[in-house]
Amino acid sequence: MLYSGENGLVAHECILDLRGITKDTGITVDDVAKRLIDYGFHAPTMSFPVPGTIMIEPTESEDKAELDRFCEAMLAIREEIRAIEEGRADKADNLLKNAPHTQWEICANDWTHPYSREEAAFPLAYVAAHKFWPSVKRVNNTAGDRNLICTCETTEAYMNAEV
Repeated sequence: MLYSGENGLVAHECILDLRGITKDTGITVDDVAKRLIDYGFHAPTMSFPVPGTIMIEPTESEDKAELDRFCEAMLAIREEIRAIEEGRADKADNLLKNAPHTQWEICANDWTHPYSREEAAFPLAYVAAHKFWPSVKRVNNTAGDRNLICTCETTEAYMNAEV
């Protein structure tokens, strides 16, 4: 936890500092965020307001069961990182570096990773019953931000459209 108040408490959001983990293992905030997709969660805010961190900010609409499920996923991801730290998982070919795992990858004839398909796709029991399948693997995060492609009609087309 990067910032906390008196008695170690945080308010409605907290910032997890992964910079030490990145230094020790090579696992980045992107890796953790992408792995959360395998657990059925949308990636949290990354590197804002501090580079190398993840901001966790649950909304008021999340019930306790959902918060518990998120905590269970984060604890499981921490154990996946610990496996890398302890040399039980490969630093380059691991659950986090290869996340998210698509249905096409899991169902393919060839599986070359040192971990199982089940570990990749169904890391916790609840995921098997409520699996969200990402449609694509990783893309260059900054390429999309720096090279926007508009598929809209031109402004002129809207101006000339009948109302």
